[in-house]
Amino acid sequence: MSQSLTRAQAQEGAPQWRLLLGRLMLSVAFPDFASALRFVDAVGAVAEEQQHHPDIDLRWGRVVLAVASHDVGGLTDRDLRFAAAVTPLVADHGGTVEHPRLTELEIAVDTMDAARIIPFWAAVLGFVPDGEDAASDPEGRLPSLWFQRLDEPREQRNRIHLDVTVSHDEAEARVEAALAGGGTLVSDADAPRFWVLADADGNEACVCTWQGRDG
Repeated sequence: MSQSLTRAQAQEGAPQWRLLLGRLMLSVAFPDFASALRFVDAVGAVAEEQQHHPDIDLRWGRVVLAVASHDVGGLTDRDLRFAAAVTPLVADHGGTVEHPRLTELEIAVDTMDAARIIPFWAAVLGFVPDGEDAASDPEGRLPSLWFQRLDEPREQRNRIHLDVTVSHDEAEARVEAALAGGGTLVSDADAPRFWVLADADGNEACVCTWQGRDG
């Protein structure tokens, strides 16, 4: 039986990786497509050996890996073993880890009644319901939607905002860049879990990390 990990244990156990939205992720740059493909082949061999398979995004000169233990709905020691085996392959294949490139996007819809509108969003996007407050792409390609319950109606503003999850050591730089781009800080009361920012029109986005969510 695999041991479930807290977020902090997962991040500390795989220091070369970054924890975003419940998955350990690694973004690696390569000088060309052939090098990236050879790295993917090597990762595939590890995955088959351990019978633990990551999601792999292969582009020209870049590979992004994401791993989690889907059978337990979280991270386990299996993910740490996989990360430990894969990490040395980066240097072996001439890759460079680039944490700031990692970004995961969620779209949050503020609502008084999630159950009333989730079926619409699931149907129009071809998503499937994901628990009581979310809908997600069954192929894992598109950003998921989650539905945030309001205590009272807020008709005076746009009720959709973006949740942008980044590496924990990239978050403050991302916030500063947004402020330099004309944004304003709405709240940092919950940092480093998330910072609430707004553009010049008042549209909001949250920069989020895994930190502060355990316990």
